[in-house]
Amino acid sequence: MTVVTALIVFVVGAIVGFFTNHFLSSSNQEQRKLAEQASKSDAALSQYKLDVADHLESSATLLDQMNNTCQTAMKQMEESTQLLQRATTNDSESMPFFSQETQEQLAQTAGLRHAKRTEKRAVATEAPLDYSGEASGLFIDKSAQDTSKAS
Repeated sequence: MTVVTALIVFVVGAIVGFFTNHFLSSSNQEQRKLAEQASKSDAALSQYKLDVADHLESSATLLDQMNNTCQTAMKQMEESTQLLQRATTNDSESMPFFSQETQEQLAQTAGLRHAKRTEKRAVATEAPLDYSGEASGLFIDKSAQDTSKAS
């Protein structure tokens, strides 16, 4: 009987050991999976931090370039403003918009235009050619011509 009891204790111990190992190993597997996920998350977080740092660095570089460009543009505007302030009305009178020759040609053209206007006024007093004494074109009254031939 001691042998049978020993065998029963051995079988019960094997079954308990099997189930204990099964539960402990599954929790170990879950812990391993969680540890892998945590390490992956840490790696992704560190990569994200590097990406953000690179982005911020490139943004800072671009903003610095924009600042330099704006400063250059402001200096150019200041120089232009100073040049415009130096210009006086005497400078604009000494440099006319048209040359002397062009001004003379414009004066001659204006004189010719005024002469043509006076001629047109003289012609405008005559009756227009549309009001001729005879009927012509679409205004011919064919029925009136037929009746006059009949009488």
